[in-house]
Amino acid sequence: MDSLSLLFWIVSGILLQLSIYLGIAYWRHWRDYHALPNQEDLDLTVGGDKARDVADSTVAARLGFRTFRVDKKVMEDACSSICSFLLVPEDGKPLPPFLPGQFLTFRLDLPAAKGGTEQIIRCYSLSDAPCPDSYRVSIKRVPPPFGTNVPPGRSSHYFHDYVTIGSLLQVRAPSGHFHIDSSDEPLVLIGGGIGITPMLSMLNWCLVNQPAREVWLFYGVRNGREVVMKSHLEALALSHTHFHLQVCFSAPQPNDIVGRDYHHQGRIDINLLRTQLPAKLSHFYICGPTPMLESLVPALEDWKVPDTHIHFEAFGPSSIKRRSARNSVTDPQNEAVTNAIFVNFSQSGKQLQWLPNADSLLELAESQGISVNSSCRAGSCGSCQTKILSGEVAYRQAPDYDPEPGTCLLCVCSPKTHLILDV
Repeated sequence: MDSLSLLFWIVSGILLQLSIYLGIAYWRHWRDYHALPNQEDLDLTVGGDKARDVADSTVAARLGFRTFRVDKKVMEDACSSICSFLLVPEDGKPLPPFLPGQFLTFRLDLPAAKGGTEQIIRCYSLSDAPCPDSYRVSIKRVPPPFGTNVPPGRSSHYFHDYVTIGSLLQVRAPSGHFHIDSSDEPLVLIGGGIGITPMLSMLNWCLVNQPAREVWLFYGVRNGREVVMKSHLEALALSHTHFHLQVCFSAPQPNDIVGRDYHHQGRIDINLLRTQLPAKLSHFYICGPTPMLESLVPALEDWKVPDTHIHFEAFGPSSIKRRSARNSVTDPQNEAVTNAIFVNFSQSGKQLQWLPNADSLLELAESQGISVNSSCRAGSCGSCQTKILSGEVAYRQAPDYDPEPGTCLLCVCSPKTHLILDV
C-alpha cells in the first residue's frame, strides 16, 4: 500500500468516526427534546443536571396549562392573611421538577362585574422544596390601599374566599430565573413580608440536600401576627447547626418579646447584615417590596458583593437596575436625536417614536390607547406576548417567562431597531 492509499484510509476512518459521533449526538438531542420531563428527584449538585432541569421545565411550560386539585388549605399566620394551598395533578401523572425559588402561573376564571366570568393570569411563588406529587403556594390576601376606593387584590381575594379543598385550578408548569444556586458558598436568604415564600422553598431544599452549607435567613415583618410557619422555622433552626434564623419586627406589639418572638427591631438593612454575617463570600437572595430592594441591592454593591452573587425578585414590576446597567446608561436626549427608532403597531395602524427613557413597549402602547393583554407587568406570566413582524427588541433583564421564537414580552422590553408589532 502506497502512502497516498494509506492517507485515504486514515482520512476515511476519521470521517466515519466523526459521522457516528454526530449521529449519536443528534439522536440524543432529538430524544431529550421530545421527551416529557418525569424525573422525581431534583439534584442541583452538578451543573449539567441543573441545566437539564431548567430545560425540562421550559419544555413542560410550553405544553400549556394542566388541571390541579386543591388537596389542602392551611392558614399560616395569626391574622389569617396568608393561606397555603397544596396542589395535586388531577391526572395523577408525575410533576415536572422545579428549581427552589421558581413560581407557578395560574389561569383563573373570576366573576366579572357585568356577569359571567373574566379570565386573568397570576403568578405565585412555590413555597416548599420540590416534591414529586404535589406543589405548594402560599398566597397573601391583598387588602385595598388605605384611604382609597381601590378594590382588594382580585386573585388573592378569590383564592382565600372561593378556592376550597377539591377546587380545580388551571396551572402552568414551574418557571422563573430566580432560583437557588448549586455552590457550597454561604447562602443569605432575605424575605420581606410575603417575600418569604420563595425563601422557604430554597431553605427547605437546601437543609436536606446541602446540610453542611451555611444558611442565614433574615425574615422581616411588622409584628408577631404576620409571621408565617413560625414553629417550622424555629424547629429547623434548632435541628440544623448551620442554619441561622434572624427575625426582624419593624413594629412589634406589646406582647412581642425580643429574644423569644424576634431577634431584631427595625427593618432589614445593610448595617444589620454587616454586623451579623461573617466575612465570607456569600450568595444573597432577596425577595420583598420594591423599597426594600432599592435599599439593599445598591448597599450590597457598595459592600463589594459581586454582581453575580446578588439575586433578587420584587413584588410585581420593579425598576431596580444593577450597577453595571446604571453605568452604561447614555444621555436620553442625545440618544433620541442620533438614533431615532420608530415602533409600528400594525393592527392599530399607529406608528410612534421610541424615547430611550420610556419604560417599556407595553407602556408606549397603552399611552396611545392601544389595548394589549397584560397581567404581571414584570415578564412573568406571558400575557403580553406579541408577535414581532419586523425588527429586534432588547430586555432590561431576563424575563421569567420564556417567549416563543419570533415574539416578545411587551412589558419588559424595548426596541433595538425599527419595529413592527402584530398588535
